[in-house]
Amino acid sequence: MEFSLFKKEEAPKVEQKMLDWLDKIQTTNGTLYESMKYSLAAGGKRIRPMLLLAVIQSLNGELKNGYDTAAALEYVHTYSLIHDDLPAMDNDELRRGKPTNHIVFGEAVAILAGDALLTQAFEIIGKSDITLQQKVALTVALAQSSGANGMVAGQVEDIEGEGKTLSLTDLKAVHRKKTGKLIQFAVFAGCTLADAPVNVQELLARFAEHFGLAFQIRDDILDVIGNVEELGKNIGQDEEHSKSTYPHLMTLSGAKEALDNELDDAADILREVKDSYQVENQGIDMTLLNDMVDLLRITNE
Repeated sequence: MEFSLFKKEEAPKVEQKMLDWLDKIQTTNGTLYESMKYSLAAGGKRIRPMLLLAVIQSLNGELKNGYDTAAALEYVHTYSLIHDDLPAMDNDELRRGKPTNHIVFGEAVAILAGDALLTQAFEIIGKSDITLQQKVALTVALAQSSGANGMVAGQVEDIEGEGKTLSLTDLKAVHRKKTGKLIQFAVFAGCTLADAPVNVQELLARFAEHFGLAFQIRDDILDVIGNVEELGKNIGQDEEHSKSTYPHLMTLSGAKEALDNELDDAADILREVKDSYQVENQGIDMTLLNDMVDLLRITNE
């Protein structure tokens, strides 16, 4: 199945699951509820939940086992966007083509809505219909990926890097945490819920590292050459905040080459995964994940 068709079928199910959980564990405070719902329902590419489901599908797992965790992952991602946009951080007024949460509901409510989404993500996993062992593994992994050694650490390092010229090694380290860790969680969760063998989990963990880094490099590039209408957010923000980026360190053409290299490495690993399954007489189709790799490529000059 092609990824475009897969997303058309599966993304609405994740969207509905996200809203269902918001109603199922409904807050009695109407303002908080509306603030949480505003950002959850704002749309977006949903790359992380789609990646999680694509891994399950590719490994012949049951998609129904992944919807709750996919929703929980997007809760965490949405909370991070609300907080990223705050005046104390990126001070942005546009997200997914709409005014940012704090512009609509005020800074204090936006902060608390983000807090509530983060907290509820773990409740969703805890109440989901998966095995206890899977719940424990996913809860720990999501905490590690989003917390003080994951996304939040990357956000702090990103702030500390403003006004400085980071080395390429340091920039990669920031990206691997700030953006890469939740993408790595998506792949880990897909493997866990599909009961993937250890060797395949290890290969796909490597794939996730390359995919996550490519995703951030692409974001850096689009901040230079993209437009507000397509991206749904303001561009030029990295330069405005004096951040080190791939285009800044390597030039735009160098950043595009680095993007292609990461995506080529990711595609090579997918071939290894397919070969591994063929050896074990378990045929699989890597089309979905290969399509997701190709979607990150930038062909325009």
